[in-house]
This record gives sequence, C-alpha cells and structure tokens, in this order.
Amino acid sequence: MKLDPSAFVADKELLDALEKRSTLIVCAEDRILFNQGDLPSGLYVLRAGSATLSMTSQSGETIMCTPVSAGALLGLPGFIGDQPYSLTGKASKGTELGFVSREDFSDLMLSNPALSIKLLAVLAAEVRSARNALTEC
Repeated sequence: MKLDPSAFVADKELLDALEKRSTLIVCAEDRILFNQGDLPSGLYVLRAGSATLSMTSQSGETIMCTPVSAGALLGLPGFIGDQPYSLTGKASKGTELGFVSREDFSDLMLSNPALSIKLLAVLAAEVRSARNALTEC
C-alpha cells in the first residue's frame, strides 16, 4: 500500500506559522523521529531533505512505506488525537526539520484559529489518501 506523498503537505501560511514556533533539527545521519506505537511528543515539519513514513503489521512485515518531501507534517494524526503514532517516521541524513512542541502548537492554534481549518485540510488529505490506497489493494 502506498499513500500519496502530497497528502502530508501543508499550505505555505500554515507551514510558515509552524516553522516560527519550531525548533530546528538537522539530521547528521539517518534518524528515527518516532516509532509506530509511541506516544507523540510533538509535531515535525519537514523543511528540507527527505523522510519516509512506514507501517508494519503485528508480525513485523512492512505493509506501507511512503516517501515525503518538504512541507510535510509528520506525526499529525497521533499528535492531534493524543494517541500513539500509527506510523514510523524516519528522516534521511542531511534532512532539516522543525519540531513543534504541544505547548507551542496549542498557543499557535489559540492565537490564530483560522490555521485550524488549514490543519484539518491536511488531515482530510491524509484520510483521503489512505482510503484511495485501500481501494487499490
């Protein structure tokens, strides 16, 4: 199963606002950002470079692996729902990310509620992509 990589990309206004609230992370080597099943500590914004999102079955078989590019929001559903990540996020060497803490994210959404609609659009695109991928199975 392969998801549409563009489903994870936010529009420029949302990206700019999140980046202003984020801490820069530069990956000196390949790096696991979060593991499927982990509780979310924050949201990752892919600024430059590449990353992959993957899912494994209970038996350990990789059932989905999707590359994502700049502008992608990584870990959004788990972060928003305060539920364990449903995917594993891995960034490649040289990738630049922004990490947004829960507190900074909440402050941003409360100070600019219009961004919530843009965030919902990314979540809706992720759901649509997953449904489309399931119909191709």
